[in-house]
Amino acid sequence: MTNRGFAAPRGEVYSCIESANGELGYYVVSAGDNVPWRVRTRPPSLINYQAFPKMIEGHMISDVVAILGSINVIAAELDR
Repeated sequence: MTNRGFAAPRGEVYSCIESANGELGYYVVSAGDNVPWRVRTRPPSLINYQAFPKMIEGHMISDVVAILGSINVIAAELDR
């Protein structure tokens, strides 16, 4: 099946767009073959959730649920 993959240029690149929940980024490493050697996705909710421990410092346990709901985390993106 010759229609699989794409001819990525040799080298590595990171590119991103601004999506509804934040920055959606892709990192591609290729040796110039029709299938890249490595492709990684940086989901938009990752950076939002990484700031969560700092957001809850000094708050009560009952406030954690409200703070988590306010940062619009998409849990399916964090399960990877």
